[in-house]
Amino acid sequence: MHKPTRILAKSAPVQLGVDGAQLSFVRPDPAKPGQTGDRRLRLDGVDAFDLSFWCGTCPLLFERLGGANETLSNDKMQSLLNRGLTSIDRKVIKAASKILPKGRYLPMLLSVDPILVMPFSEGDYFANEQVVHRGVEPFWGMPHNAHTPYYRGGTWQVEHESLFEFIVPMVPPTWNESSRVDEYEARFKNGESQTVLALAVVDRTQPSDSFDAHSGLMHFVLDGHHKLEAAARVGSPVTLLSLLAVDDSMVGGDDLERLIGMIATDEVL
Repeated sequence: MHKPTRILAKSAPVQLGVDGAQLSFVRPDPAKPGQTGDRRLRLDGVDAFDLSFWCGTCPLLFERLGGANETLSNDKMQSLLNRGLTSIDRKVIKAASKILPKGRYLPMLLSVDPILVMPFSEGDYFANEQVVHRGVEPFWGMPHNAHTPYYRGGTWQVEHESLFEFIVPMVPPTWNESSRVDEYEARFKNGESQTVLALAVVDRTQPSDSFDAHSGLMHFVLDGHHKLEAAARVGSPVTLLSLLAVDDSMVGGDDLERLIGMIATDEVL
């Protein structure tokens, strides 16, 4: 039985990141009105994911690009995460800060029950809920293709507001080492806790001719690809330490708090 995502702990936004970080966000320059509104997540200066346009009426979007070709694991973070976090670990956040662009981040420790889906499959948001919400892509005449397998987390709905959770790997599960996935499967079956690290954004879209809005909580996996695949295989929840980029999300302030508030919370720090 699929278990809903819960917030185990969260803290107030903190300032993190360094100049010249491995990860960076690209957003339109308001001083250049001819730009199309594209947003992207970059890895080592190369476009890794297309993200939703800033327009607010454009559809939710993430699409894997050529720059999403490596994970950001390191020995120090792996050692801390493999213990299975039960609270927000400042040592992990400090280590992660070295690969993040400068900005405000909302740390959240979540319990997530990931479900692996393929583009155009029965569980694919873009081929199902998004088509019902707003139809297919006008130019292509078909649903959006994320160009990557990804994991679904929770889905919440309050009146005309729906929030969808996505856990998006930097590299597809086919790149994972089967022996490591098997190792984590055994750990989950043994009742051990494991933690994944991610960088997140919250995007919101509402078509101009609709009362209904769709928002996406999108976690881009930095460390824990093997754990995620193992958790999805055995149907086990996994803890996810997600650093939500406040300045690079499409919503902020009260709207961000309202959307995050839709997720059941165990503890607020």
